[in-house]
Amino acid sequence: MPPKSWLRPAATLLALATALPVLAQDNKDPAPGEWTGSAELGLAMAKGNSDSTTLVGKFNTKMQEDKWRYAFGGAFQYAEADQEETSRRYELFTTAGYSITDRSYWFSSLRNERDHYAVNEYQWTYSLGYGIDTIKNDRTKLTFEVGPGYRWSKLQDLRVHENELIARGFMDFSHQFTDTTSVYDRLLVESGSENTFIKNELGVQVSMTQALALKVGLEARHNTNTLPDTKKTDTLTTANVVYAF
Repeated sequence: MPPKSWLRPAATLLALATALPVLAQDNKDPAPGEWTGSAELGLAMAKGNSDSTTLVGKFNTKMQEDKWRYAFGGAFQYAEADQEETSRRYELFTTAGYSITDRSYWFSSLRNERDHYAVNEYQWTYSLGYGIDTIKNDRTKLTFEVGPGYRWSKLQDLRVHENELIARGFMDFSHQFTDTTSVYDRLLVESGSENTFIKNELGVQVSMTQALALKVGLEARHNTNTLPDTKKTDTLTTANVVYAF
């Protein structure tokens, strides 16, 4: 079991998040070629008949130029119950797109995931294809991506690799209800003959300042190929502190 010392830095990060907005009160719309993004952290602890702890974190950055668009991000999740580790997962991704028109573009995407409690210990997926911004205004954005790809994966605790062609689909939706409240929904599908992976992130974000916000989200992850005696779908509800930069 990992040491409890990680709880101290987690609490420190949460405390620092409340101070960071002072440094970024003059946020403006990003200029072309300027990187923007956000980082978030959430910690849930339960004590009583059973003790449990869950720590989650995410970060996302993006940049838009005249013809090119780039994005990079990652996420992690760690959980334990009654002093036994129950979840440890890390994920990184990067995408690049080249504009064909004002709303359509070609893209390439690379994603890596390591999960110590899934059928695959790690997997890499690469895809390329076509993307389109079907809705793009000050309040609402809706983007779709679709294309072929390839997945490299290694089975948990075995020197067995499963590599296959996949089809990738992605949807990114966001809507600004008010100046401080927004909703988002992101759907990722990576489907192959060995496994179909579906991830959906739905949430509401409420801004407290130009840099600091609170976000409540529901993440669902579905795999058609799972370990014995495990469910195909996992869900996680989070309440995170978000810092925008």
